[in-house]
Amino acid sequence: MGYDRHLTVIHSAAAQLTALTGETSRVIEEPGAVRIETDITPDLIRQWPRLLAVLDLGDTYGLTATEAGQTAWLRIAIGPTNPC
Repeated sequence: MGYDRHLTVIHSAAAQLTALTGETSRVIEEPGAVRIETDITPDLIRQWPRLLAVLDLGDTYGLTATEAGQTAWLRIAIGPTNPC
């Protein structure tokens, strides 16, 4: 996957999470990847199939539970484009 394709997926996933939740999703740069996360709300649980479709855009995804609540996240690896 080329760098431009990575950016397209990152922007699409962040926009879709924002549309689902009504809150701006958090985009966090990590070494070699971008992590996008949002808080799980009762309204979002009712849209679970749509949430899973967005999470599936990531290379990895999951849920994190803390005392403050639950967070859904996806991680998209980025790196230099491999020449063909």
